[in-house]
Amino acid sequence: MNWGLKNRLSKIIKPNTGHTVMLAVDHGYFQGPTTGLKIPRKTIQPLAPYADALMLTRGILRTSIDANIETPVVLRVSGGTSILKELSNEGITTSMEEAIRLNVSAVALSIFVGGEYEKQTLLSLSKLVDEGERYGIPVLAVTAVGREMARDARYLGLACRIAAELGAHIVKTYFCEGFEKVVEGCPVPMVMAGGKKIPEKEALHLTFNAIHAGAVGVDMGRNIFQSDSPIPMIKAVRSIVHENATADEAYKLFNQLREEKNPQ
Repeated sequence: MNWGLKNRLSKIIKPNTGHTVMLAVDHGYFQGPTTGLKIPRKTIQPLAPYADALMLTRGILRTSIDANIETPVVLRVSGGTSILKELSNEGITTSMEEAIRLNVSAVALSIFVGGEYEKQTLLSLSKLVDEGERYGIPVLAVTAVGREMARDARYLGLACRIAAELGAHIVKTYFCEGFEKVVEGCPVPMVMAGGKKIPEKEALHLTFNAIHAGAVGVDMGRNIFQSDSPIPMIKAVRSIVHENATADEAYKLFNQLREEKNPQ
C-alpha cells in the first residue's frame, strides 16, 4: 500500500483510536430528497465537525459543502438507477480524475452480490481498485442488499469477503447475528451501515455491538440526521466508537445533551 493511500486512510480511520464515525449523506443519489436531507447544506453543515468523514456525491459536495471544510470526504462514485428501477444495475458515475480534483480521501461504490447485475458491479469495483492504487485513493465497497437478499452472516460474509478479495480497502456492511464471523472473514477494515431509522437507544446498542464484534466504526446516516437531536446523537455515537462508552452510557449522554439543547 503506497504512502498516499495510507495517508488518506488515516484521515478516515483515526490512528489514535483505530476507529471512525462516518456520516452517510449520499441517500439522494437513488432516493431523491430523503427526509432529513431535503436541504443538504442545512443538515450536513452542523454535523460535519463531529464526523470523521462525510460520505456523499460530487453534486452535494459542490453545492452544499464549503471548500474550507476539514472533515475528509468519501465520494460516492456509483449510481445510474433509482428506487423506481432495479437497484443493482449500477455503474461508475464519477471518474477517478474528478475524485482527485475534488481532493477526496476515498471513493465508494456499491456491489450487489447475488443481484441481477452482480457481475458488472464487481467488475466496476475491480476497475476502481486498479485506479485507486494508481493514484493513491482508497476504495470503500458497500455490500448493498436487495429486497430478496437475506441479511444473515452467511450472505454478508460472502459479500464482504468478495469485496476484500477484489481489493477493496474498506468494506461497509450491515449488522447481523454472528457479525463477528463476518468481520473475522474479511481481511480489511469494516464499518457498519446504519440502515433505516430506529429509536436512538436501539441505534446506540447496534453501534456498541458492531464495535464490540470488531468493526472499526460506523457509516451512519438516517439514525443521526433523522433524529430529533442530530448533534447529541452523533456525539453519543462517537462516545461508543472512540471513547469505549457502553450503549447505556451513550444513551445517557444523548439525553443529557438533548436536555441542554432544549431546557425546560
